[in-house]
Amino acid sequence: MDSELRPLLGIEMEESAIDDVLTDMGVGVLSMSADGVPYGVPLSFGYDGDARLYFVFLGATADLRKETYADQSDVASFTTFAVDPDGSWRSVVVSGSLDRISPGDWDAAREAMLDNAYRSKLLAERELRENPNVWVLDVAERSGRAVGQ
Repeated sequence: MDSELRPLLGIEMEESAIDDVLTDMGVGVLSMSADGVPYGVPLSFGYDGDARLYFVFLGATADLRKETYADQSDVASFTTFAVDPDGSWRSVVVSGSLDRISPGDWDAAREAMLDNAYRSKLLAERELRENPNVWVLDVAERSGRAVGQ
């Protein structure tokens, strides 16, 4: 690679900086695969500060596309990033297993979502109640890169 372009690739982020991005961002893209067909969907997420990301699947389609892909994916990947007007950026990619939580895990998911998930004003008046459609990604691998941070 041309040495002039190397700075544009960014530098590898330390674990604490990766945690900061996961805590600060609140939205990203969840990527899954079913029968060899990829599917990425933008979602709000909650981060527990350790190794779990939580997602609420709202507005299910008739064919339950998100649920079908989530059920069939052995490994899911999630990307979140920020680009500043000055051209600096930071991004984090995590991967791991993706499973629907049980109602007993709802309190932990709710706490993580309230702490740092993007919450639309449209959803502010709605409370997720019994047996919400919440999924957890148990992070097995994570990495981050940044330029100008």
